[in-house]
Amino acid sequence: MPRRRAAEPTPPPAEGWREMTVDDPDAWPLCVAFDLDYTLWDLWIDTHISPPLKRPGDVLNRLVDRRGNDLSFYREVPSILAELKRRRIHVAAASRTSAPELAREALGMLLVPSEQGEHVRAVTYFNTTDSRRICTGSKLRHFREIHRKTGIPFDQMLFFDDEHRNFETESLGVTMQLVPSSGTDRKLFAEGLAKWRRRRGIKIVDSLRDQTWTD
Repeated sequence: MPRRRAAEPTPPPAEGWREMTVDDPDAWPLCVAFDLDYTLWDLWIDTHISPPLKRPGDVLNRLVDRRGNDLSFYREVPSILAELKRRRIHVAAASRTSAPELAREALGMLLVPSEQGEHVRAVTYFNTTDSRRICTGSKLRHFREIHRKTGIPFDQMLFFDDEHRNFETESLGVTMQLVPSSGTDRKLFAEGLAKWRRRRGIKIVDSLRDQTWTD
């Protein structure tokens, strides 16, 4: 098998980098979208989960199906969703599944911690039913619908998905970050965010006088 070539450094944009601090609103996409299966949780919900789902009391980030199988987010997903909500970034779901109602039910039942220390339903981190595209069909159709309903430009969308074929969404202008078998975590989220910023010609600095990258 041929060795992979090392990634070449991103050339500076023709108009030069736009330097911003990490808290500049323009340093963040307007929309971050996530697939569900093997992106936010470690299973195919239409294959591995048998309804009904139950939540064992008020336990955080865990549901159990009728066979005793667990459903939970990857460990760092709740804190990522909480940060996006704190930054007022539109969070969308773009999942291709033959069990859409079960996936929606899971999002409505999973309890996760908020940054205020409260327990909230995971679905509250996702903006409106119009942005929860959980159904069969191409991810291209999913993103066209999200764009149509929200008005957010495609180049202001960052998408996390575990299937290589869904890079087709980049033909619309979406930036996609491929999710490995370990799922979505803070390190991967930072990689996806850095990729989106490079494509937008954005360079993150510690202060507007500092020339070092912080991604």
